[in-house]
Amino acid sequence: MQEVSRVHSTKKLKKPIGKEQIHRKKLNPNYVSGFIDGEGSFSISIGKHKTLKRRFEIRPEFEIELRADDQKILERILITIGCGRIYDLSYDRYGWFPHSKYKINNLKDLTTKLFPFLDKNPLQAKKAEVYKIFKKIVLMMSKKEHLTDRGFNKIVRLRDEIRKRGKKAKTYGNR
Repeated sequence: MQEVSRVHSTKKLKKPIGKEQIHRKKLNPNYVSGFIDGEGSFSISIGKHKTLKRRFEIRPEFEIELRADDQKILERILITIGCGRIYDLSYDRYGWFPHSKYKINNLKDLTTKLFPFLDKNPLQAKKAEVYKIFKKIVLMMSKKEHLTDRGFNKIVRLRDEIRKRGKKAKTYGNR
């Protein structure tokens, strides 16, 4: 079966693209899990927000960022998982080549698409531990626990656990 290219060109995308605009074949789910082990990122950001009661917003994000000339694989990952968007990062960033970013930040998509996919096709590397913490935070948010002081503080502690796992360990010679 021949692959059909997506409708939009890869140059200067203005709006993010989603699964409805992509016409590519799915990938082997184990390949996608391995790809996420190597290139995926689970993050929880907490930022100021003027209109929220607590004045802080919790933003969970799963993303994979690659050079724009590898965007086709991001499109196939999006189709395989079944949700998310691909963003064009072609701005001049530190003299880098243009990049594309696949991102899922919608609570419903995280809980109904990404989590079942990764639970069925588990990560094998140390990122599996980060995924477990990330999933716990998102599930707390979907139950509205982040709106209580206790829940918010627990999420901050769990987010710090994710951050610790992402930092380079101090080794002899590094100061």
